[in-house]
Amino acid sequence: MAHNARPLRAAPDRRRYFILIDLPWAKNMHIRLLKGLGCLLLLTSVYARADVFEQTLGNGLKVIVKEDRRAPVLVQQIWYRAGSMDERTGTTGVAHVLEHMMFKGSKDVPAGEFSKRIAAAGGRENAFTSYDYTAYFQQLHKSKLPLAMQLESDRMHNLQLTAAEFNKEIKVVMEERRMRTDDEPHALMYEKLMAAAYQEHPYQHPIIGWMNDLEAMTPGDARDWYKTWYTPGNAVLIVAGDVQAKEVFAMAQRYYGNIPAHTLPARKSFTEPPQLGIKRIVVKAPAQLPHLIMAYHAPTLRDAEKDSAPYALEVLEGVLDGNESARLNKALVREQQVASEIGAGYDSTARGPGMFVLEGTPSEGKTVADLEAALREQLAKLVREGVSAEELRRVKAQVTANEVYKRDSVFYQAMQIGQLESIGLSHKAIPVMLKKIQEVTAQQVREVARDILKDDNLTVAVLDPQPLADKPKHAGGNFHAH
Repeated sequence: MAHNARPLRAAPDRRRYFILIDLPWAKNMHIRLLKGLGCLLLLTSVYARADVFEQTLGNGLKVIVKEDRRAPVLVQQIWYRAGSMDERTGTTGVAHVLEHMMFKGSKDVPAGEFSKRIAAAGGRENAFTSYDYTAYFQQLHKSKLPLAMQLESDRMHNLQLTAAEFNKEIKVVMEERRMRTDDEPHALMYEKLMAAAYQEHPYQHPIIGWMNDLEAMTPGDARDWYKTWYTPGNAVLIVAGDVQAKEVFAMAQRYYGNIPAHTLPARKSFTEPPQLGIKRIVVKAPAQLPHLIMAYHAPTLRDAEKDSAPYALEVLEGVLDGNESARLNKALVREQQVASEIGAGYDSTARGPGMFVLEGTPSEGKTVADLEAALREQLAKLVREGVSAEELRRVKAQVTANEVYKRDSVFYQAMQIGQLESIGLSHKAIPVMLKKIQEVTAQQVREVARDILKDDNLTVAVLDPQPLADKPKHAGGNFHAH
């Protein structure tokens, strides 16, 4: 299982820590640049013709089918619009704990049998939890869709959440927290940053949960979460691959259609109050090198057609990072040698507010203060001088090329659909979003840099490295298989 620390992307793009493949909306990848506008028109045309169908069952389950017949395989994904942002104080981490418990059996499928049956069919499966949603998936031969649907629909409403299994699994989750956060300085730094940056919004809590909440958690907490959020009307089922939509809808009705629905609780709307000045924190942890994160509160996409700032921020991220010739790497790593590694990160798609992040590690002989000053100068230079036509062309070509390459994987295609649907947007917005990226102007990039990347929106976190212990270092990143 995995927990997804979504807002930061610069460091994750170097660590590559998703379970099977990198997140499909991540952009910092090595790609062949294509001619932006022409490729975009081709891609938009292809998407408009793409065989994507949707239907909502009587119990509220939305079913989306993406037909792609290039190989005799498919992926089934079920996305629940319930992530750590929906948790209550005192039970942080319960969304991720329930994700673990979903593999612990039902009346007809004993603990561990779900994974065994998928593996015996030649498939693979896993799950992940984020701030915004929880998702489960299986990748199999096209003939095995009935098996996947039978297993997934069964645990949607028949989960047996026993105290014995819970007591074993909560220890696994606590050990995961020790390995993936407490003993990982950058992850610990990120956790402290989020807690400082957000005053009200539940993004301030870690997806994996605070340790004292995990220690106090009961089987009843997990059971309540399951009964509250795991209902057809709070889920989206996506099947992509060598399938026929008509057959998938009929199969979905057979396996999922009779699951009882229940009313969801009213969701609270959290609005983060304006920050009234720069925030700074220092995190002391065993590490080899210091590290700097500068995180700015930023808007996320709410209306794909009308919004403009999120698209300009996407382009700004690409101007600053994106590849070896981007501004930060060129200026701060190669020319000034003030940083040994540097990056920018921004994700325009989320249920809650966003962050635009700059982060890096100072070069030997340089300090985090030197690096912060150099980053600030790069931002000031961009606001003063703007961005060039060549930079805009490069970034737009990268975004378009990434979208083209996603079409090579049915898993990527399903992930993109599921993520957008789970945060309140529609998969139909994909061509609109691509078009809007291509319409971003140099002036818009300057304006968002000036208006968003300012001290009143900024939280700075510094890693103060402490002596390393002699104990063995845990391996791995923030994602791992169950």
